[in-house]
Amino acid sequence: MPVKWLLYWQPSQGSTLGSSILNEATECIESLNGVKEGEWKATLNYYKPILKDESIQTEIPREIVGISLAEEPSKCYFVIRTKRIIMEAATSFRQILERLGSYQCKLSFNFEGFEYKLGDFRMRLAKVVPTHATTIRGIVLEVEYLPISSMEVAKQVKEEFLEIWKEAMSKKSSSGKFVNVDINFEMFDLGDIYTPQHTAVRYAFFMARLLSAISAGRS
Repeated sequence: MPVKWLLYWQPSQGSTLGSSILNEATECIESLNGVKEGEWKATLNYYKPILKDESIQTEIPREIVGISLAEEPSKCYFVIRTKRIIMEAATSFRQILERLGSYQCKLSFNFEGFEYKLGDFRMRLAKVVPTHATTIRGIVLEVEYLPISSMEVAKQVKEEFLEIWKEAMSKKSSSGKFVNVDINFEMFDLGDIYTPQHTAVRYAFFMARLLSAISAGRS
């Protein structure tokens, strides 16, 4: 599959998230001749163990992140960051996980936005909102470079794109910036050729950042 990068919006100190940032990012995509192709959605679920015996607390993972992507509607991915484990499963596994009584979904976030085509790039811009609320908790930009599956080969393309995007956003009044985080995929036994598992890991790390920001009162 094509290589992807996941950028998230980092507000400047004292600023807040809002729909105005989405509007400005959309204008930037359109200024680069991006063409809207349709809606895009994804879901992140945060699971915590149900501990009936506190003595086993250190023996089981303290958190699991579940990811569902619109481009793979029949699948979902579960990431245990502390154990460096990724699992692919059918979407029904989410219900099985909770019915077993071992883990419970504590938080769920929807990614709601649009998909754009820009030459050899596909871009997905979305707001991140809690499943049962409307407060914007984050803004993400997923960038896919269609001709290449090798992250190493696409490295220069990534750097050039990030510079172009940074320049486009700098012309707007938003107080903040989109941040790209490089991840050591070798920790998860993932190679250079990009796979859906790479995407799952990216979103698991984003979830950790999101929870940290919420806890700090920044989102």
